[in-house]
Amino acid sequence: MSSIEKQLQETLGLATVRYETNLSKEQLFHEAIANDRGRIVVDGPDDAQKAYPTKLGVDGPLVFYTDPSCTGRPVNDTFGVAWPELDDKVWWKNDFQKFDPDKFEPLLARVAAHLNEKNARLYVQDVYAGSDPEYAVPYRFVGEYATHAMFAHNMFPKNIAGVTDEDEKRWTLLNVPSFHADPERDGTLSKRAVIMDFKSRRVLVVGRADYCGVNKKTMFTVMNYLLPEMGHMSMHCSANVGQGGDGAILFGLSGTGKTTLSADPQRELIGDDEHAWTSIGVSNLEDGCYAKLIDLNKQAEPVIAEALSMPGTLIENVPALPGKKIEDTDPQDFDLTDGSITENTRFSYPLTCNPHVAEGARGPHPKTIVLLTADAFGVLPPVSVLDAREVMYHFVMGFTSKLAGTEVGVTEPKAAFSACFGAPFMAQKPSVYAKLLAQKMGESETHCILLNTGWGGGGYGVGKRISIGDTRNLLDAALRGDLHAADMEYDLHPVFNLKIPRSCPGVEASILNPRNTWADKDAYDTAANKLRDMFRTTFQEKGFASLGIEPVM
Repeated sequence: MSSIEKQLQETLGLATVRYETNLSKEQLFHEAIANDRGRIVVDGPDDAQKAYPTKLGVDGPLVFYTDPSCTGRPVNDTFGVAWPELDDKVWWKNDFQKFDPDKFEPLLARVAAHLNEKNARLYVQDVYAGSDPEYAVPYRFVGEYATHAMFAHNMFPKNIAGVTDEDEKRWTLLNVPSFHADPERDGTLSKRAVIMDFKSRRVLVVGRADYCGVNKKTMFTVMNYLLPEMGHMSMHCSANVGQGGDGAILFGLSGTGKTTLSADPQRELIGDDEHAWTSIGVSNLEDGCYAKLIDLNKQAEPVIAEALSMPGTLIENVPALPGKKIEDTDPQDFDLTDGSITENTRFSYPLTCNPHVAEGARGPHPKTIVLLTADAFGVLPPVSVLDAREVMYHFVMGFTSKLAGTEVGVTEPKAAFSACFGAPFMAQKPSVYAKLLAQKMGESETHCILLNTGWGGGGYGVGKRISIGDTRNLLDAALRGDLHAADMEYDLHPVFNLKIPRSCPGVEASILNPRNTWADKDAYDTAANKLRDMFRTTFQEKGFASLGIEPVM
């Protein structure tokens, strides 16, 4: 019995299973096509082929189809084991609920018995969460699908030298789509569940929860619990570094420009999604990218477009072309506007597919922090300069807006608030991350701006979106330090109490104060007050004041 087999028998109770351990991506490609079976259409069979090659074969991407009920993270079925000693520390919420400790071990034992009985073939992939050995956590993926093992290979660092006490730090994720939970017996809410056990360093994924992102964001949630315990700041952000060694991090929810704005030919990319800020700088938690494909503009996103034809990459839930087999399709010919399976079509590719990647996916302490928002109400300034109190406030509020028409029943812009710009993944309370951010900023003398990539001159449908050119110029000015220069003059917004620069190179000064861009000033005032009241209501409902966050508007 190998050391891995022995550890998995002791950790998970697996005794009579077969392992395919640390296969190459080429091997996993073939294994996925041959062996990954499950449901891919509603009311379809549970033994359908789930993974396919394209016309390029092993020299191109693997195409994978999830269960139709799980084309995104199953947020309502995501839990943490509520051990009494951890209960007060964890931020429990609708998308991270308590799981009864007395139910967890019996459920895990039933899953192990299920796998042992069927002599299951399991794929094991040993990777790390984190690129810096100071905090990197050994992560062992164990699951029924070779596709998931290939995804882990893509998305996480391998062979990190200098990590000590690996066995004592290792987290193990067991992913078993073929086991369907019984809610009454197992303590789940449905037949599927994603359950994290911070005490024993185990994650259990069961049932129709085979969306690849589960294997990524679950470990991000784990790291958001662990890193603050080490004194490090965990962040849902993109990051890059300039030619002069000036680092920057960009926080933002979907649609705000986090990935696009961090891709800059004049700067090296550290990463586009998950990072840690330690005593020596910023480092990527990952080794890959997991990009949305729906409506991809190949001219605007040439890196993703080129990577679509590269080996070792993974396309998720993009439909086949009518009347054409996937095996006969060139990946460049897929219809990326087709959302018939899901609007959340995805693409996993190694970080090395990006040009200008910072060595080791690491960089210095950030000189500039950018909080991104896309205000579809058209009332926030294009850019505002924030002090330490305002940074904590806007960080825990995590505001952006959803557009009319993006959801059934949404007929006007809708405010969206997600604490720390990633509330579902924040395992500890928001104040933990806000205080760490303020501390790190103070130690590194970091500046911060609120950058609005949304609308001006009116809300969505009336005004127009702030041009990418103006946004780039505002961002570049912030990165150069222009917006924090001693001779910079500011206006104070009367509703939001935000400090607005009066000028910026390359940007018409008239657009910097958003009220100036509205023809109907009274309508602007009404809309601005309405959004401010949404901020105030959300702040009160979330109880942020009791967590030590100061209201600033």
